[in-house]
Formats: sequence, C-alpha cells, structure tokens
Amino acid sequence: MTKNLNFFNTLSNKKEKFFPLNKNKVGMYVCGPTVYDFPHIGNARPLVVFDVLFRLLQSLYGKKYVTYVRNITDIDDKIIDSSKKKGKSIKELTESITKSFHEDCKYLNCLKPNFEPKATENIKGMIEMISSLLKNENAYEKGNHVYFSVSSFKKYGKLSNKNSEELVAGSRVEISKYKKDPLDFVLWKPSDDKDPGWESPWGRGRPGWHLECSVMSEKYLGKQFDIHGGGLDLVFPHHENEIAQSCCANKTDKFANYWLHNGFVTFDKEKMSKSIGNIVTISKLRESVNGEVIRLALLSSHYKQPLDWNEKLISESQSTLDKWYNQFEKINQKELTEDVTKPLQEDLNTPEYIAKLHSLYEESSKGNKSSKLKFLSACQLIGLLEDKNSWDSFKKSRAKVDENFINKKINDRNEARVKGDYKLADTLRKELEDNDVIIEDKQDKTIWKYK
Repeated sequence: MTKNLNFFNTLSNKKEKFFPLNKNKVGMYVCGPTVYDFPHIGNARPLVVFDVLFRLLQSLYGKKYVTYVRNITDIDDKIIDSSKKKGKSIKELTESITKSFHEDCKYLNCLKPNFEPKATENIKGMIEMISSLLKNENAYEKGNHVYFSVSSFKKYGKLSNKNSEELVAGSRVEISKYKKDPLDFVLWKPSDDKDPGWESPWGRGRPGWHLECSVMSEKYLGKQFDIHGGGLDLVFPHHENEIAQSCCANKTDKFANYWLHNGFVTFDKEKMSKSIGNIVTISKLRESVNGEVIRLALLSSHYKQPLDWNEKLISESQSTLDKWYNQFEKINQKELTEDVTKPLQEDLNTPEYIAKLHSLYEESSKGNKSSKLKFLSACQLIGLLEDKNSWDSFKKSRAKVDENFINKKINDRNEARVKGDYKLADTLRKELEDNDVIIEDKQDKTIWKYK
C-alpha cells in the first residue's frame, strides 16, 4: 500500500497531505474517558473511528512503527461529584467504570492502544509542567490555585478559529475570583481533607483536566507528535488549552501537527449527552446486539459528520453483516492495493469504503477465491468479519425459535413430502421462514440456518 494519506486538519481548517515527523514512525494521542459514569454510544464513536485509523496506520507503516496513546482520566471534579452521589469511594467508582470501559472496547472489537496512562499515575509530571509554566511566566498562583495566563500565548484560539471575545461569549468558562482573565484556566486547585489530593509547592491539591493530557502525551510521544484526536466537543476549551500549556511549557511552536475531530452522535437529531439524559450506554447494548453491528453502524457516516442513532441504522447494519458472514472463512489477511483502501486514505471516508465492500462482496459471491480473499481482508482492515463463532452465537440468541422446534418442523415436512402432501410441506417451509429460518434440500438431507 502506498503511504498516501490525507486528513482534514482542524488546526488549518483544511484537508492536508499527511507527513509524519519521522517518515517511518507515527505517534497518535486520543483523549480517553473520564471514568465517572458508564460510556454511551456517543463515547463509542471516537473509540471506533480512531481504532480504524490505528489499524490503517499499522497497515501502512507496520505495527511496531505506530504508537497509539489513549489516556484514562481518573481524577476530576465529575468523578468526585459522582462518587458522592453514588455513595462509592473514588477508587471503587473509577475501577468499576474503567473495567466496564475495557469490556466496551473489547465488545466493539477495538485494538488495545500501545499505552493507556492514568492521570493519577502521572501527578509528578504535572507538577513539573506547572513549575515550568510558572518559571516561563505563562502561569500565576493565587489562593493556592495555579492558573494559566491565556494572554501570554498569542496563538490562543487558532484551533477553534475564534478570537478571545468570541470564545468568552460563546462558551461556558469557569468563573473564579482568583482569575485575572475569564479565559484563564486552572492548572492546580486545592483539595480539602475529604477530596483526593497530592502534595505540591502550592499546597495539597489536584491537577486541572487540561493539564493531564499535555503531560501524558509528552511522556509517550514527545514534545511534538503527529496526530491528536478526539470528539468535536473537545476542540474548545480542552484541546485549545492543551496546545497553549504544552507549547509554553516546552517552548515549541507546535504541539500536535494534525488534529482530527469526530462529529456528535445524535438521538432523534439531538446531541446525545449524560446531562440531557438521552443516552444509550454501550453496556446496555452489549446485552442484545453484537458489537460488530454497532461498529459498522458507527462507521456508516463520515466521522466528521453527525450520526443519528436509531433502530433502522442498527437493523441495516445487522442485515449487512448477516449477508457478509456467508462469505466468511479463516484467512491470513493479505495486503490490499490502494484502489481498495483509497477511501480510507482520503480522510477516513468509511461510507465510501463500505460501498466498496459491498462491491467486493458481490465479486466474492461469484465463487472467485481471489475475490473472496480481497473482500475478507478489506473487512478485517476495519475490524469486521473476524469472529464467525461469536456471530453465529449472536444469530442463535436472537432467533425466534429453538433447534427442537426447527428439527420437528423439518421432520414433519419430510414426512409430508414422502406422502406426497406438498401443500403441507410448503406450509411448513413458510412457517420456518416466518421464524427467520431458511432451509435447503441437499440430496437426501435438509439443512437449515438462521436468516
């Protein structure tokens, strides 16, 4: 495959050809979950989108030359509030949500990132970065708080393409009597005896959310790296603040070279969010829908566009995979030519790639071994058609009738055919079809499968 990648870069607000800092290596950081509540389908979208990008980069550069970092935020005001409301310790809450998150990742067939740092394991690095920002006069201390001084970074607002006045007017910014400017954001805040905290030069406290990602990305990818990803809602203030503090602490012109942001998932055209309460949790979907169905549904729209979540989308994705799994066999994934992967290499155009998969399926269905291998390899590149046993189990679990019912109807039909009662035989076949069971007569045997 030719390394011919193009991405829409939020930083430049245009599509750009991808050139990694090191021509043979790629570093990617994606903002992970804040583990205060169970992830919903909106949270699943960046998981799947950036997993596809991770897979594509691995296929282009080789597995050992791609480093994917996705953090876990396990200290945050939302976590503290949630632990109090739920009557759980912070440790109990964060561990249970993290465990569920990892189960969600496995369910969605997402590869493990190379590194998955936790915020609480990197407090020392955060204190060091704050010290650098204070030394460089990009931050100030007041009332045991440390704030970043936005006016000290002239490029602030470039990612969100807004000036300071627009950012204040159009966004919710934290109000505090200690701030010199409304846009200034907290790097360190004090903790009381009941809340988690760490000793620092500014007293016992905890880090600000934005700081965590700056420190963890630098630890594994360096002061400047290739790709930073996340949801559209993170552009401001989170990613804007990451850029400011990282560039100022490290005295660099850039932080990440390419910024990719996925669009929202809506439910009845309204953004899905925990605060509104219109959420569908991934853990709930695990109870009744195969993870590949959810994965395909999430990839059915371009990652930058909004995606409306509904039953029709799930049903269509399920029907597609039912059909595609008819061609399944175990293979060693072959390298694909650029004519197949081109949609993915053009800013992860998954809808166009899925349309290509449909064409490859039609070719494969004609019995050509080479076409089948290409189709299966193309599916597996984006994490589909990898587990036939799991798919068959899912089909069986959602079947309207069990095997005893099916076998009895087949026996009754065979007896009717022996007696020449073909009207009854046709009625029994129709009854099975109405219950999502397809039968086929082969020589002296009748075989069946679920639709």
